[in-house]
Amino acid sequence: MVFQPPFPPYDPTDKSGFSYETVVKRWPVILAGIVDQLHRENHELHIRTIPVYDSARTQHNFDPSEAKIAEGKTIIEKVSKLKYEMARDHVMEPIPDDGEPHVDFYNTELEELSKSSRNTWFKAPWLYAECYLYRLLHSYFVQTTHWKYYDPFHAQKLDVFTKSGTSIYGIATVMHELESEKSELKTDLTKLKVFFQEMIQMCLWGNATDLSLLTHMSLVDIEQLQSVGKDMQAARKEYIMRDDQEKAWEHLVTIKAGRVDFVLDNAGFELFTDLVFADFLVTYTPYVSKVVFHPKLIPWFVSDVTPPDFDETIESLLDALFLSTTTSPPPSTEQQQHLQKLAERLRRYVSEGVFSLSVPSETLLGGGGSSTKPLADFWTTPVPYWNMDTYDRELWEFLKESDLVIFKGDLNYRKLTGDIKWPSWTPFDEALGPLAGSFPILSLRTNKADVAVGLDKEVLNKTEEKDAKWRVNGKFALISFLDKKQD
Repeated sequence: MVFQPPFPPYDPTDKSGFSYETVVKRWPVILAGIVDQLHRENHELHIRTIPVYDSARTQHNFDPSEAKIAEGKTIIEKVSKLKYEMARDHVMEPIPDDGEPHVDFYNTELEELSKSSRNTWFKAPWLYAECYLYRLLHSYFVQTTHWKYYDPFHAQKLDVFTKSGTSIYGIATVMHELESEKSELKTDLTKLKVFFQEMIQMCLWGNATDLSLLTHMSLVDIEQLQSVGKDMQAARKEYIMRDDQEKAWEHLVTIKAGRVDFVLDNAGFELFTDLVFADFLVTYTPYVSKVVFHPKLIPWFVSDVTPPDFDETIESLLDALFLSTTTSPPPSTEQQQHLQKLAERLRRYVSEGVFSLSVPSETLLGGGGSSTKPLADFWTTPVPYWNMDTYDRELWEFLKESDLVIFKGDLNYRKLTGDIKWPSWTPFDEALGPLAGSFPILSLRTNKADVAVGLDKEVLNKTEEKDAKWRVNGKFALISFLDKKQD
């Protein structure tokens, strides 16, 4: 049965709300970025397209890249038209029958919204509209021959990743230094707990680099966001509005060589911190022996991890030139060695099956190449997670076998809570609806949207006085844990 929450979703027509600002400012910038990227790609293709003639130099032979250029122009026209219509609050068009999942689901919901005249860009519920946007964009590409598996955000993700060297080398050195304490950590739970909490915070604040929100970042901005050292963690402690680290630790120590699942958010630096946290769990604790990572199957919310991103991240870390040439000051030989050793261990864990994706690693964008319904299919629907059992029983059953499911980032938090206008002091388990108790949940989220639950009223009031934008500016965070319901 589909769960009906007792409160409505946030009103997208409220001009003081973050959803309105998203439609007016953020989405047009994202769409303009896609157009610019495609123009660059087409320009490069045009330069490489050299006329080919027969032996008599009388006949021009068709170059395949010309067809790709033509398709690229068509996509540019579609995205430009979408940007125009969005700005004028036009009716949202049905998603074409492109052979990819969820067409009927999105279009049925769109038809339902039309009955109350909420099927326009400024009136549709924000969570649905934002998911619909990325699914529609995917449709533009997947209907072509030459751009079918193209990720329009790949270059942007890779660019920010290459600028993350300072923090990545620093974390790699921390992991290297842990090696000397490995045997002690297995027996000294007090020290192990300290490192566990540092890893949680590293993973939490690594979520701050979100390309769907931070559309213009300097190198200084990136390095400041990615600072995860002890001093920065101490300074940010007061910005963690809900802190369930103690509960998460108490749960971890009850696990015996178990499985942890990461429902991923952003590629690049954040994925690196997820991999490091996973590495810590299997290398330095006796509690975890396997980690499963759950990616998105299509380009999603600009920076979300896809299967190709996952593989590319580890391979890039193994490339000595990937970060060393863009890091200032350049890394020392020791720093490069530390990262190389860490990356080799990550690759080994993947090859041995200690780390795995929820889908085959060779899965193409859209799930191409898979003969069965991919386990990651659910993540690119607008369905709140409390209806997971109804809409994707297989995934729900799979996660029930996990000893801990870590949900990363803001969108996962919005889907956990349904993006509903819950009073902020609503208990976390209540906001999760029927999902509560299905499996142990740890949500690590920096606040970039209105919804927030499980907050102490005193903390809430103090934060409101300190910063009126605490819900959306990414400076504040929530660490929320809920254990599995005991049978």
